[in-house]
Amino acid sequence: MELTGLSFIGNYRGSSTGAGFQAANPQTDATLQPVFHSAAPEEVDRAVRLAADAFATYSQTSGKRRAAFLRRVADGFETYRQELAERAHLETALPMPRLLGEVGRTAGQLRMFAGVVEEGSWVQARIDPALPERQPQPRPDLRSMLRPLGPVAVFGASNFPLAFSVAGGDTASALAAGCPVVVKAHPAHPGTSEFAAQILSEAVSAKGLHPGVFSLLFDRGLDAGTALVQHPLVCAVAFTGSLRAGRALMDLAAARPRPIPCFTEMSSGNPVFVLPGALRKGAAALAKSLYASFTLGAGQFCTKPGIVLVPDTDETGDFILELAGQVDLSDSFALLTAGIAREYSRATQARASQATLSAHSKEPEHTSAFAARATLFEASLDKLLANPSLADEIFGPDTLLVQCGKPKDFLRAAAALDGHLTATLFGDEEDLAANRELIHILEQKAGRLIFNAFPTGVEVTHAMVHGGPYPSTSDPRFTSVGSLAIYRFARPVCFQGFPDAMLPPELQDANPLGIARLRDGKPEM
Repeated sequence: MELTGLSFIGNYRGSSTGAGFQAANPQTDATLQPVFHSAAPEEVDRAVRLAADAFATYSQTSGKRRAAFLRRVADGFETYRQELAERAHLETALPMPRLLGEVGRTAGQLRMFAGVVEEGSWVQARIDPALPERQPQPRPDLRSMLRPLGPVAVFGASNFPLAFSVAGGDTASALAAGCPVVVKAHPAHPGTSEFAAQILSEAVSAKGLHPGVFSLLFDRGLDAGTALVQHPLVCAVAFTGSLRAGRALMDLAAARPRPIPCFTEMSSGNPVFVLPGALRKGAAALAKSLYASFTLGAGQFCTKPGIVLVPDTDETGDFILELAGQVDLSDSFALLTAGIAREYSRATQARASQATLSAHSKEPEHTSAFAARATLFEASLDKLLANPSLADEIFGPDTLLVQCGKPKDFLRAAAALDGHLTATLFGDEEDLAANRELIHILEQKAGRLIFNAFPTGVEVTHAMVHGGPYPSTSDPRFTSVGSLAIYRFARPVCFQGFPDAMLPPELQDANPLGIARLRDGKPEM
C-alpha cells in the first residue's frame, strides 16, 4: 500500500489544496512522509451527502451481507498486519507487539459484529398480535424492532491507532447496525489511518456496496470535525478522547436545530480500592503490578488506575516504599503527541501544588517535546474531599495514593467520586463481604467493577462494558466496546397493522431468519 495524504470521499480521493500537516515520530521528533491535506468544507459536505445516499440502500441490506462486508475488512487487516503495525509504530512509538495485537483486536471486533448481525437477534423483535375481540376496544397488530439511525460521524482516538480508529469499535458497530460512516482521522497517526481506509474502501467496492458507506477525512485542526457534527444529515457521533474535546462535541450536537446523540468516551480516573487482605497477601508484588498498570502504554490508557485508595495498616508502608522505588528507577516515556506531553506536564505541575510528589522517574536522556516522567503523588482523604479534582484523569504515567485510616473512609471517598469507566477492589472474599456497602456505591460510579485485577485490560466480548457515568462518557446506558456497542446506532420502530408480506423478515409470522423474538412479552417458541 502507498500513502497519498488525501481524504477518501466515498470512492473519490480528496484534493491536495487543503492545509498540509505531517505526522511525527515520538521517539525521534522526526516528521514523517507524506504530507496530508485537510479536507475542505465542500469535501466534508460531499462525504456526508454520499453517506446519506448510501443509507437508503445500506440500511436495508441483510445481516448476512453486512457480515460478509465486515469479514472482508477483517481479512484485509490480517493481510496487512505487519504493514499497519509498522506505520503505527512510527507514528505513535507504541511497541510492535502491542500494535500487532491491536491489529488482531481490530479484526476480532469486526468478526464479532459480523456474527452478531448474521445471527440477527440483536434487533430485539417484539410481536403483539392483534386482539380483534378484546373489549372495550380491539388491540391492533403491533410489531417492533431496532432500525439504524443514519450516517454516523466517528472520531479516531489518539491512543489506539487501530482498535479505536478508522476501522475500530465505533466504526464496526455503526456499520454492523446499518449506518454509513464518515471518519475524521486523528492527526497524530494519519498514515495508519490511510492504510486502514484503503482496506475499508476496497471492501466496500468488493462487496458491491454504495461507495458512500465509508469516507475518511483528514484535518490538522478542528474545522472538519466541527462541520461533521453540525451537518444536518449526520445522525449520530462517536468519539474517544479528552473531556474538553468530548464536551465540545456534545455541546455542538445538542445545539443543532435537530439535536443528535453524541456518544463520547472521555475522562476516567479508574479508582482502585486496596482492602487490607490484599496487602497481607503481598504488598510488594501488588505495588509492582500497580506500577506496571499505570505506566502501561506510558499511562495513555483510558482505564489507567489514576487514584489508589489504601488502608492504614502495617503493610501499607511497605507497599508505598516499593511503589515509590519502582517509579524512581523508571526511565522516562515518549507520549503520543507533543500536545499530550505539554498537557501532562501542566497537569502534573498543578497536582504538585495540591498533593505531595512522592516519586518521579529519571530525567530523559535527550530533550524531546514528547518526553514525560512517571510521577507518584500522595494526598490525605481530607485533601481529596476538599479538592475533588484530585481524582480527575491525567493522561500519562502518573497515579495518586490516598490513605484511608478507617473502613468508613473508603465509603466517604467512593461517595465523593464522579463517574468512571472502572472501579477496582483488591482483597480477599472476607474483604468483599465486609464491604458490601462500598460495592453498592461503586455500582453507581462506574461501568465495570473489577476484583483482584487491574483495569487496563479491556476484553472485546459480548458482556464487556466500556462506559460509565459522566464524565467518563456522555451516556452511561451504553458501551463503546463489546457487542452491546451496536445499540448506540439504532432506534426502535413499530409497525402497526401491516400485512405480513410487507413487514421486515424479522417481524414476519414465519420468522424466516430464525431469530429470537418476544411474542406477547414471552420468548417465542
